[in-house]
Amino acid sequence: MKNLIKGIIILVAVFMLVNIATASYAQDMGKKLYRGVANVVTGWVELPKNIYDTSVEDNPLSGLTIGLAKGVGMTIVRTGAGVYETVTFPFPIPEGYTPVLEPEFVFKSAK
Repeated sequence: MKNLIKGIIILVAVFMLVNIATASYAQDMGKKLYRGVANVVTGWVELPKNIYDTSVEDNPLSGLTIGLAKGVGMTIVRTGAGVYETVTFPFPIPEGYTPVLEPEFVFKSAK
């Protein structure tokens, strides 16, 4: 069990490091698959991220209430988008393999 937890932590750390590096290249099926798997694995990060962001923007009480609600919703949305992109990666849907969700990764800020 400890090896499984260590493996998951290492996998998440690798995804985080790769997401930090902003590579600029055309969208293709490989990028879509990578984006989908990354969002499935890291979708849960939306929960603490939204609690923190709302706490900083408003106040801690808002973070624990509104941020929690936003986090739960975005966790479902990001994980669902990840599943969708992972399943449909061979097909150019949407056109040109563009991301279904912006920002395309949980660790990027919105443009």
